[in-house]
Amino acid sequence: MIPLILPLDDPRADLAAVGGKGASLARLVAAGLPVPFGFCLTTRAYRERSMEGVLEAFRQLGGPVAVRSSATAEDLPGLSFAGQHDTVLNVDEAGLFDAILKCWDSLQSARAVAYRENNGIVDAEMAVVVQRMAPADVSGVLFTADPVTGRAEPVINAVRGLGEALVSGEADSEDLLSAAQRASLSALGERIEALHQTPMDIEWALVGSEFQILQARPITSLRVEWNDTLDGDYLWSNGNVGEAIPEIMTPVTWSLVKVLSSAAIGPHRISGNIGGRFYLNLSTYSAIGTVIGKADAMLKSGEETFGRIPAGVSVPPLPMSRLAIIAAVFRSAGGPIKQQFLYRTRLPRLVRDNPGRCAAAHKAIATCSTPEALLELWRNDLDQLLRFVCPILDAGARMIAGGPAAFRRKLVALVGEDDAATLLTGFHDGAGLASMGPLVGLARLRSGEIDRDTFAQTWGHRSANEFEIHAPRPAEDPQWISQQLETLADLDGLLSRQASARAAAWRRLAAAHPGEAVKLRKRLNRIGEGARAREQARSEMVRAFWVMRAFVLRAGELTSSGDDLFFLPIDDVLRVLGGETSLLDRVSGQRTAYERYRALPPYPAVIRGRFDPESWAASPDRRADLYDATTDVPMPSDVTGFPGSAGVVEGVARVLTQVDDSLQPGEILVTTVTNIGWTPLFTRAAAVVTDVGAPLSHAAIVARELGIPAVVGCGNATTRIATGDRIQVDGARGTVKKVQ
Repeated sequence: MIPLILPLDDPRADLAAVGGKGASLARLVAAGLPVPFGFCLTTRAYRERSMEGVLEAFRQLGGPVAVRSSATAEDLPGLSFAGQHDTVLNVDEAGLFDAILKCWDSLQSARAVAYRENNGIVDAEMAVVVQRMAPADVSGVLFTADPVTGRAEPVINAVRGLGEALVSGEADSEDLLSAAQRASLSALGERIEALHQTPMDIEWALVGSEFQILQARPITSLRVEWNDTLDGDYLWSNGNVGEAIPEIMTPVTWSLVKVLSSAAIGPHRISGNIGGRFYLNLSTYSAIGTVIGKADAMLKSGEETFGRIPAGVSVPPLPMSRLAIIAAVFRSAGGPIKQQFLYRTRLPRLVRDNPGRCAAAHKAIATCSTPEALLELWRNDLDQLLRFVCPILDAGARMIAGGPAAFRRKLVALVGEDDAATLLTGFHDGAGLASMGPLVGLARLRSGEIDRDTFAQTWGHRSANEFEIHAPRPAEDPQWISQQLETLADLDGLLSRQASARAAAWRRLAAAHPGEAVKLRKRLNRIGEGARAREQARSEMVRAFWVMRAFVLRAGELTSSGDDLFFLPIDDVLRVLGGETSLLDRVSGQRTAYERYRALPPYPAVIRGRFDPESWAASPDRRADLYDATTDVPMPSDVTGFPGSAGVVEGVARVLTQVDDSLQPGEILVTTVTNIGWTPLFTRAAAVVTDVGAPLSHAAIVARELGIPAVVGCGNATTRIATGDRIQVDGARGTVKKVQ
């Protein structure tokens, strides 16, 4: 039976015995944190209305004391009960019993009863914490994370004296605490947060030169924010990564992506999460160019991949000296060099073996019947798939060029823009271009060359949101194949027409430049091989991410967590499998943030400085192409972008925000960004126009293969063009015009 009184350092001082506040303080005492000593009048004392031994325990402490309510349903990760129960300070021996009765009675106060009813709490009991009163010179509250922004930054509020009237946000630590004292207090907060594994709301007192912790509860009202623009003044672009991950990422997906993009220059990361969307930090890219005196040249060459920086926008430099940047680059150079070596030596084998390895992993995951077995599978196999295989596949997807800009310029000089664009196609022949794979596979399925199972095994992992592991794969949806077959138009006709155009362009080149023909043919063949290898590596990385999805789904089943685990980083998923189910308390805030960001329109392709997605979305003057916090950049009056695929087409625009079958044959597809999940729609489109993209983006590559005019990376197409507008698309010049 639980005693009527327990010292704060008693190992039996748990939630059932001493309530939420008492259990939290006992945990702090056990961890060696500076907590004023005291004792708890247990829940048994409340039930029996017994105060035996209280006076003796009080006299051993010495007065005065603080008498605090500690209900079994308070100070929990989901419910704080802040302000619902009573606390009495500066209590002497004469007032002790009245203070305890006041705490007991507060459990049945109207406000506490209503709070419990509103939150579905049926049963609750009350313990009472009695602590030696801390004669505070300064007291206050420390939030280990900002409760307003959700950023992992400590927030300190302070007042002189005991702080009985302290209200969060109405006090300040300036002049009251020195920089050293704030650092010391923050360090205590870090220890407490690590102990509880969640951001904490901590009441503290400064007594002389020492801090004492009076109370610690999880922050229940924490606003979670994903926004790396708050880290500094950088230039961000999603021109390359936006097509790979076009929607809001769940926390587990972002944690997987970070494994592939964890590089940094000093403290400045090369990639970031802005409101749940993946962006590249062009300031870090430019810094490398600055060191070698070729910043502008690097940015220009990078346009093939991550798109064009709008006129009037400057790249803010990293706040580092040239020597510091050089040192940081050399320190981090080992990773990319090793990765490049590994991908060049091991990529072909990994690509060849990956389908079998992933199929075996799916079977192994399905056969795991306990959390322990699934965790062991991760340690023995899946962790290597993520941290060794995927980075090599990612390196192959990024480092194998799909057609250098210099060679394209040479072709243009020899044969003109249209023929050059036509000659840089046909890469789907032979081993096959992965971005065309599902399209060709659907055509083969429709003709009866393959069956549905073969299609699903070969291409069932590719989809519009294929890197987001919360999103189902086509192979999981029996209706997906049927829907795509209905969308597919005359693929064979398009490919045949483009093949004829390519043959005619080649004949013209050979006739005009016979001495160049053999060398150009070899170079085109190498470019085709590189393009196929690059896209196959990406396809296999997506297949590996499907394994990650299967793992998290199975973890949710075995821990009875459902899809909650998609809202934790992968390392926390592993810890939940290991039994740390308290981490699931973080899910609510993460899921709320995810839904909040999902409700917003796609952010600008280029962002400079601090960017608030919600304020931007609410502005009537928001731009889809650019946000610059430092200056006003004039809005372009026309719609222009990269020449994606040559040809001139006039037709009716259809603006789509997501993949659906509303595009009618012969309409011009206008959208923010496309990827492999959009490919079947291309067979219906007369032309394609995108906000996000570059010459090596999905829209440009597939449009060229099909001979469909395309202009990509316009930035403002979806805001300047409306469904029903009649427009002219000139794919060679990169222009889009409304036709009156």
